[in-house]
Amino acid sequence: MTAAATKIEQVGHLGRPVYQLRNVAKSYVRRKLHALDAVDLTLTEGSFSSVIGPSGCGKSTLLKIMSGLVPPSQGSVVLEGRPVTGPRSDIGMMFQQATLFPWRTTLQNVVLPIEIRDGKAAAARKHDAARDLLELVGLKGFENAYPNELSGGMAQRAAICRMLVTEPAVLLLDEPFSALDELARDFMNMELQRICTARNATAFLVTHSIPEAVILSNVVYVMSPRPGRFVEAVTIDLPRPRTLDMMTEPRFGAYVQRIRARLDQGAFI
Repeated sequence: MTAAATKIEQVGHLGRPVYQLRNVAKSYVRRKLHALDAVDLTLTEGSFSSVIGPSGCGKSTLLKIMSGLVPPSQGSVVLEGRPVTGPRSDIGMMFQQATLFPWRTTLQNVVLPIEIRDGKAAAARKHDAARDLLELVGLKGFENAYPNELSGGMAQRAAICRMLVTEPAVLLLDEPFSALDELARDFMNMELQRICTARNATAFLVTHSIPEAVILSNVVYVMSPRPGRFVEAVTIDLPRPRTLDMMTEPRFGAYVQRIRARLDQGAFI
């Protein structure tokens, strides 16, 4: 940890703690790379948080540590009272691409995590729950469609269902809509908000879009250049449900300007 590093943590949503990181750092010895420096983070039940920072600052590394894909070099990662030491079924991940298997129907893609974990019989028992999820995201009637019959936005909605079918305690989102055009991305962000609200989901989003972070989040964490650390936690005090019309309001613009100014400064303290 550098002498200038400061621990910044903000719990911007009342609720019980679900996910806690304490003094998490990551270094890659062979590459002589210090990626993360003393990150503290608490996610409370039902909260939506985002992290934003310059390219290469360690956002994706942080998400991999939180998902259990990469171990931290120091610090602790605890989800629902248990240390995260590897991938877990109560952690839902969503990436930039939907990555649906082209030979499986929408329904079959959604229940795939259950099939991998518990077998085909268990996956079959989840079909009704998967259909309910598909209806929740507006894909009723597309249960038997194949990925090449879905638009990009529809495929991402199916990926959301695949993430939710295991009933995870936390959703980790790695720029899930960055490949979509602006109109589709705005629509999907509103859909994501609706789904998270309906299921009281706890979500953590990596994004390069300041407006996206502001419109979705209770708290936006700003990261410094590598080694990444939180240098500001901006609580977003806008009523819910959020709407796209809010993006024209002065309060919204003030949040965007505050975060952009911090990034323009290099996100240094």
